[in-house]
Amino acid sequence: MNEHYPDSHLRELLTRTKRIAIVGVSLNEIRPSYYVARYLSLKGFEVVPVNPGHAGKTAFGREVVASLADIHEPVDMVDIFRRSDHVPPIVDEALELFPDLQTIWMQIGVWNEEAAAKARARGVDVVMNRCPKIEHQRLFNELRMAGFNTGVISSRL
Repeated sequence: MNEHYPDSHLRELLTRTKRIAIVGVSLNEIRPSYYVARYLSLKGFEVVPVNPGHAGKTAFGREVVASLADIHEPVDMVDIFRRSDHVPPIVDEALELFPDLQTIWMQIGVWNEEAAAKARARGVDVVMNRCPKIEHQRLFNELRMAGFNTGVISSRL
């Protein structure tokens, strides 16, 4: 369940991505899907929030949509915050709706080999069990913003 993704590959995926549909985004500020979406939007990605429970509300400068079918523009990446067993229909829908889709990204703890194989067969890159926020921070030297890598060693708070 730990597939290796070279840093150069992840960097390329994140560099080429402009619009990300985040399936399962929460509007609760303490949920991981919220702060991942917020971070990505602050870093210049156009985030399209997808959650039927919040459809019609506004988040990250966009209207929350109920499903991928409600997105009427191309999407480069679909980031999935759903249980692994919910992934196949999401990937099927994404492949059907977005002919130029470049990446399926499954969040930490989300893994589905069947869906990944289907996407790869269509020429779509797949990342599983990783977080684009964490990878972006790590690969683009932004961990300092989260309090890491400050260059100061201290026991004082």
